Amino acid sequence: MKNSLKFVIAGLMIMSLFASGCANQSNSNSTGASQNSEKYPTKPIELIVPFAAGGGTDLVARALAESMKTELGKDVVVINKTGGSGAVGMNEGLHSKADGYKLTMATREIVSLPLLELAPFKTSEFTFVGNVNRDPAVLVVSSKSKFKTFEDLVADIEAKPGKLKFASAAAPSIYGIPFAQAANLDFITVPFQGAAQAVIEVLGERAEFGLYNPGEVTAQIKSGDLRPLAIMAEDRLEGDLKDVPTMKEKGINVGWAGTFRGLAVPDNTPDEVVKILEDTIGKAVKDQKFIDFMAKQNLFIDYLNAGDFEAMVEKDMKAMDPIVQAAKKQEN
Repeated sequence: MKNSLKFVIAGLMIMSLFASGCANQSNSNSTGASQNSEKYPTKPIELIVPFAAGGGTDLVARALAESMKTELGKDVVVINKTGGSGAVGMNEGLHSKADGYKLTMATREIVSLPLLELAPFKTSEFTFVGNVNRDPAVLVVSSKSKFKTFEDLVADIEAKPGKLKFASAAAPSIYGIPFAQAANLDFITVPFQGAAQAVIEVLGERAEFGLYNPGEVTAQIKSGDLRPLAIMAEDRLEGDLKDVPTMKEKGINVGWAGTFRGLAVPDNTPDEVVKILEDTIGKAVKDQKFIDFMAKQNLFIDYLNAGDFEAMVEKDMKAMDPIVQAAKKQEN
């Protein structure tokens, strides 16, 4: 009987020690988690670019990654994940672990694709950390093209409805649709996975024209391989494209059409991690190396903090409605 009691007591002691150990381990894990969040980041961070290398989003991401590295003291590694006009990369970023170690470059497609039911996610599933850049679209043709002016191109499209080709950086084109609507034009849209691939088609004259962000065609404009004909903005741009007229100047009643580029993370990312990233972006856009790079590439810095970025995205969801409706009609 005594031996049996000893075994029971011993068992209870073991169970007590085990429970105590688990509690200590739990407390230790809790403390460790807290310390890890305070020390964030403790390892390299991945930055997903949902488009091919060489395009405007890729250029902004790589410049931003370098400046963020300086602020955070950890590498920020750019990873290109193409497909679905940006949906593949954005979806991977959304469904990654919500710990701040995988960020997503958020462009205007993060709004348009869900509205068009072309993405397996909703815009609201992301937390928007900060906007970095906002650019209008510039219409370009090959320097070998017969089109010397914007009027030349429009006249030829009108004379040959449904014949001329527009090389789009994504499908649907959030630049091509408002241009076609405002000018009442009919042309063929040929979609690609990013501007870098689309620009090659224009350079090779397999497509008559393209609409891209200034940073995506700056090098080819400076080299004389592309000719800019008009921009989709309320006012003319500064810098290398200051002499390029707006479409409004040419009688086309279209306002700003372009894209934004910022950072987003999964919606359940810890607030303290989001705050660190938000502060880091705010400092990175003031880095002189970043400023100089963006100016050289004709990429326009437009920093917004997390709250303002989210508000801009919500506003853009409403502004995208006529473009979305037009795109759905094209599909039908």
